[in-house]
Amino acid sequence: MVQKTEKNRINYSFETRLKPKTNYMETFTRTIDTEVEELLKLKERIDPKTINDMVDMILNAKGRVVLTGMGKSGIIGRKISSTLASTGTPSFFLHPAEGLHGDLGRVTEKDIVFAISNSGETQEVLRILPSIRRIGARLISITGNSRSTLARRSNLTIDTGKIKEACPLGLAPTSTTTATLVLGDAIALTLLEVRDFKPEDFALFHPGGSLGRKLLLTVKGVLRYVNRVNPVADQNARVKEVLFKMTDSGIGALSIVNQDNELIGILTDGDIRKALQSGHVAWDQTISDIFTKNPYYVTSEQLATEALHLMEEKDINVLPVVKPGEKEPIAIIRIQDLTRIGL
Repeated sequence: MVQKTEKNRINYSFETRLKPKTNYMETFTRTIDTEVEELLKLKERIDPKTINDMVDMILNAKGRVVLTGMGKSGIIGRKISSTLASTGTPSFFLHPAEGLHGDLGRVTEKDIVFAISNSGETQEVLRILPSIRRIGARLISITGNSRSTLARRSNLTIDTGKIKEACPLGLAPTSTTTATLVLGDAIALTLLEVRDFKPEDFALFHPGGSLGRKLLLTVKGVLRYVNRVNPVADQNARVKEVLFKMTDSGIGALSIVNQDNELIGILTDGDIRKALQSGHVAWDQTISDIFTKNPYYVTSEQLATEALHLMEEKDINVLPVVKPGEKEPIAIIRIQDLTRIGL
């Protein structure tokens, strides 16, 4: 038995091996430059016929797209599967090791399996291939080795070719994982475009969180959050009268209506202050010469994001809300109402 000594013991204390302080940005930018360069090479390297055949295969499939891979390839596979699922292509991730212990039961003969392995020789992936073939699912591989075992056993292979890693040791998966991730995005968005996937379809799969609010929340929904009175004044109301209404509403603005209760203008406390400062208005004067005619407005059924975009584009802080198909004002919303709920 060989006794370990201090001399032959490996030192894993990285702190004692730090190089003299240098310009960290050199490595930082070199990493980015290398990955960008490899992506551009990949774009020229990909075979158009393979991509067209792959897209047709997925579009004609009756089942789901199953992603599988080990290590970093598995992490990228999970992300690709998630992107596919959220953009209209049913998909799930299958861990190859879990597949060997029962999870292959999720795969059907109608599915398409995407196996990711840069070397094409990842043992955990190769060991599930016989079962995938027996099940009857078709196999597409993403690999940097077109002569690998994985490529030879696939129905279709996307050959990424030899990619230079950004890692200075050439060991840590960097450029290869970035390239695979971009390939996955390209696949998902190509399918999205071909299927004419629309924002409302996207909203169906993203009902929760801020994304769901942006895609689904209507102005009517915002009004449930704010739950305030509807500040309205007649076009012939007097300045003193509308000031009291503004104070009661707490908004600092009023929708101005005609005799038919139709929206014809908007008046803000800022408009009144400017008029008073200029000396062009008195307390008992009507507001007919003060309020803004033909204001911007939204209906209660429009998306809240549309209201927000309108206010940002026109640089306004308040916006009248009218009934759909009519011009009767039912509320006023503020830009703070929209930003407060996460839009």
